Amino acid sequence: MPDFQLHHRAALAGVTAINGARIRVSPLPEGTVLQVLGSPAEVGKSGEIAEKYGFSVRKNGPTDRFWVAVQPVSSGFLPEISAQWPELTVVDQSHGRVRMAIEGDAVEDVLAKGTGLDLANFEVGSATTTLIGHIATHITRTAPDRFELMVLRGFAESLWHDLETMSREFI
Repeated sequence: MPDFQLHHRAALAGVTAINGARIRVSPLPEGTVLQVLGSPAEVGKSGEIAEKYGFSVRKNGPTDRFWVAVQPVSSGFLPEISAQWPELTVVDQSHGRVRMAIEGDAVEDVLAKGTGLDLANFEVGSATTTLIGHIATHITRTAPDRFELMVLRGFAESLWHDLETMSREFI
């Protein structure tokens, strides 16, 4: 038994959601983030597996996907997936990645202040890793006026602060 107990604290527990007329930014639940690696063919087929288990899939390159879900998975889930699909490598990133949503009719204008990504031609369902300021951010367009941003846990508060600053004129 350890001398002390570790207590999970959400990375963005102390922030207040931004709710403006043209922009909204909110932390998303810290459920599950799995990184799935394999050959292009196998990773491409992994979407069917993910949906079977209630995950949404975020592309992160030809041999890499993120599976995200609001709820945490059981401790036996990763061994189960690994046993059923040994050609895939599944790494639990839940402890190290934080997601947030940014939405509204000014969302492209806000994000354009921090990234060089051409958001006007970034279709719903598209995802990539880019920089927002100095922070590597995985960005997914989930609706015409909504994006999901995912960052390493240690950068979540810094990105949140940057989004607050970038959003000011639209609140």
